[in-house]
Amino acid sequence: MSTGTFTPAPGGAPLARQVLAQASMEARLMARNGEQLLLAVVIPVLVLIGGVEGAKHVSITGISQRPVDEFAPGVLALAVMSTAFTSLAIATGFERRYGVIKRLGASPLPRAGLLLGKVGALLIVETFQVIVLALVGLALGWHPHPGYLGAILGVILGTSAFASLGLFMAGALRAEATLAAANLVYLLLMAGGAVVLPPSAYGAFGHVTEYLPSGALGNTMRSAFQHGDIAGGSLLVLLAWTVVGTVATMRTFQWE
Repeated sequence: MSTGTFTPAPGGAPLARQVLAQASMEARLMARNGEQLLLAVVIPVLVLIGGVEGAKHVSITGISQRPVDEFAPGVLALAVMSTAFTSLAIATGFERRYGVIKRLGASPLPRAGLLLGKVGALLIVETFQVIVLALVGLALGWHPHPGYLGAILGVILGTSAFASLGLFMAGALRAEATLAAANLVYLLLMAGGAVVLPPSAYGAFGHVTEYLPSGALGNTMRSAFQHGDIAGGSLLVLLAWTVVGTVATMRTFQWE
């Protein structure tokens, strides 16, 4: 028997393995949280059904497609924002408060690994969201013309942008303040951020919304599902927000 068989080999696992383990744990925790599932699935479904049914009785400025064809891509973008920003910010804020993040800080997992792990978990949850919302949309008469590459890039960059901004908020504010601020920003972007409705529905302010992460993600999803196109400009906006949010998070995030 080799004398080196039981020699200790201290050190962390490779970063990729750490990130996969973190993503798996985060996804299981999100699936068990009723409040996060409400934000992730129930609210977007209600917005989709309510928007389509409401458009049958009320004229909405800026809609050039059939209501369901206009609302469905926007609600997919809203679902990404709900999970990647609001749910993540609130959950992380309370994880900091209860010392969960502090314990992770004692592990080999770096700040970048924590961000990547959370983004990976979000993508798992968002896959479930997309399936549910697509089925609801099809039941309402949605006829998409999907450009899958544009949609996938939009979901990945949208998730990265909103996740980095959510983690920045959760790392800079106390848990209670994060809860209030995340919900407020969510409501403001849902109502006036061109995520569900196109920028043309907001008049002169519509040009401004195209540079918001919500407007860029909404445009990306509408381009992908209405025309099968890749919205390059909107993807660049999401990439810019991802860089800004990631740098801000890595510089300011506190483990407790």
